[in-house]
Amino acid sequence: MRKALLLAALAAAPSLAAAETRCGWIHNPTPANWWLTDADGDWVLMLQGGEGVPGMDLIPDLTEGEWVRTNGWYGYGCACMEVETAGGAVLAILGFEQLPLSRCEADPALPPPS
Repeated sequence: MRKALLLAALAAAPSLAAAETRCGWIHNPTPANWWLTDADGDWVLMLQGGEGVPGMDLIPDLTEGEWVRTNGWYGYGCACMEVETAGGAVLAILGFEQLPLSRCEADPALPPPS
């Protein structure tokens, strides 16, 4: 009975995940390392040796747009992403748009790319 009540309560509870748009510097400094830096800090998308969040396949070849190379093909650019977040972490990428570098450079809330 307790288990049934717990399952019913969990099913009725609102999801803790939220979809939101995050814009800032998209970093891919080395193979399989990805994060977004926006006005609220860093949002890890993938770390080498682990799996990326669902939706990583929505990130196109960023070197075809405005991309600053810092290590061969690796580097950073500017982007907006529709993401699902919870607890200060990205759970999934729902959409991705690469932006001109000038968009992030002009945003006073963003730190300079590193």
